[in-house]
Parts: sequence; C-alpha cells; structure tokens
Amino acid sequence: MEKREFGKTGMKVSVLGFGGAEIGFEGASASTVREILGAALDAGLNVIDTAECYMDSEELIGEAVSSRRQDFYLFTKCGHKWTYTEEAWGAADIAESLERSLKRLKTDYVDLLQLHSCSKKILQKGDCIKALEKAKQEGKVRAIGYSGDGEDALFAIKTGAFDVLQTSCSIADQECIEKLLPLAGEKGMGVIAKRPIANAAWRHSSRPQNIYVQPYWERLKELKYDFINGNKEAAGEKALRFTLSCPNVHTMIVGTTKPTRWLENAKIVEQGNLPDAEFEAIRAVWKNVARKDWVGQV
Repeated sequence: MEKREFGKTGMKVSVLGFGGAEIGFEGASASTVREILGAALDAGLNVIDTAECYMDSEELIGEAVSSRRQDFYLFTKCGHKWTYTEEAWGAADIAESLERSLKRLKTDYVDLLQLHSCSKKILQKGDCIKALEKAKQEGKVRAIGYSGDGEDALFAIKTGAFDVLQTSCSIADQECIEKLLPLAGEKGMGVIAKRPIANAAWRHSSRPQNIYVQPYWERLKELKYDFINGNKEAAGEKALRFTLSCPNVHTMIVGTTKPTRWLENAKIVEQGNLPDAEFEAIRAVWKNVARKDWVGQV
C-alpha cells in the first residue's frame, strides 16, 4: 500500500488507515476486532486512530494488536471524558486521559495525541496545548494534533502548535479543501481525512436516523452526482478516491465492524488518485451547488 510522508512528524503513513469509532459505538466483539486489524496490518495498514470517548474502542485495539505495536502508528484523542458530551480540557484532565488511554491501549506511548474537536475559545486559553506539549516532552506522545473542522480548526492551524490536523473531507464535505488544507500544507502538518466516504450516506434510500449520516444524505440529494446512481459499490470507489486525491491529505481513516471491509477499501485505494478531470468535475458540482452553511461536520 502507498505510504505518504506525514508532514513534519517523520512518520510515513499508509494512505488508508483504520478509524476506531465504529468498533466502539457498534459493540464489535474482541474476536472481530482481532480479525479485522490482524488482516489489515498484514495487508499494509500502519495507522490506527481512536479516542477515549469511543466506548471500549481503545481496549479492543489494545487487546487485539498491542503485541504488534511496532507494526503501526497509534493515534488517539482527548478532551471528552467517557462520552463526547462530557468535556475535559484542563491540563490535569488531559494528563489523566492520556494515562487511561495508554493503559487501555497496552502501550507506553502513542504516536499522536489529538485535541478532540476543541473550540477556538478553549484553544485561546492555551492550557490544553501546553498539556499536549508536556506529554510530548515526557516521551508519552510522539506528535500532537488537532481534530476538528471549520473556524476552530483554522485557528488551531494558525497557532503553529500542532504537528497534525484531522478534519472531515469527502464528496459531501469539501469546505476544508480551500479553508484548511492549503494552510496546513504550508505549516508542514500531517493531514488525516476523517469520514472520507461521507458515512456512505448514499446507501440509504430514505433519510437515515443516524444524526451523523443525515447531513451528508441531505447534501447528496442536492449535489446529485452522476456516479450516485444506484450502484453503491461504484459510488464508494469514486468517493474514497476523491478524498485520496485531495491536496495535502496523507491518510484517510475508515471504520468498520465487517472483517473484509478494510481489505476491500485497500483494493480501491490501490487504484490511486482519481484522474484530474474526474476530480475537478466533483469539485465543480460542489462549488456550483454547496450552500454557505455546508460547513465541515464535527
């Protein structure tokens, strides 16, 4: 699998990573996670991304692949204690969160610790950034990052404090392509694309109940891309390769509870970037149709 230089971090990351949210929120079994990650690592995966608030995701990952710790880069996030609605941005909160994550992940360091959708107001106080920098100095963290979107993410990039940006980027979420990615590139940041297939919103024939899928489903109804025409697999291929083609994106994280899904996606990314004409056609539709309130989805 193709590897890309991850900005100034010194890492070289697989263009397709694994996102740990789904295995936590959908209650994947330990045996399923071992099967998914074992096969993916064998096939070239070297990025695993998770967060403290993804239920038992960290524990599942630790149990499944801690014995192969040198085979992959391990990323996690802090700032939300136990659940996404419970915020904890103090320096002590972040230090304690990291210790919990290290224990669950069965390791003594993570390659990347990210502030998880931290607001500009909190960033301006500076305590959370100092906490990450301290963890880096202590050797518990190799690089520090910001995960988020929109104006908050733009402010985070401008601070110059972060090595990595994680942000939403897909056929249904393109604000970052002009707003964030060029500046992140100028700053030498590694870039992780989250939700690179727009939560596969095209798979739903009617408005889905999942609040994380609804905005993308509604946007796609208006965008009316010609490749979303009932062929779900073809749509998925085009969507994943579109995000792969976005300038300054180094790795895309896709979550799954299906043992073969990561391997199927890996075959898609082996085809490489979309041809320029196809990429620009998707961009043109977005620029013509997207409304101003179609901002990056946190």
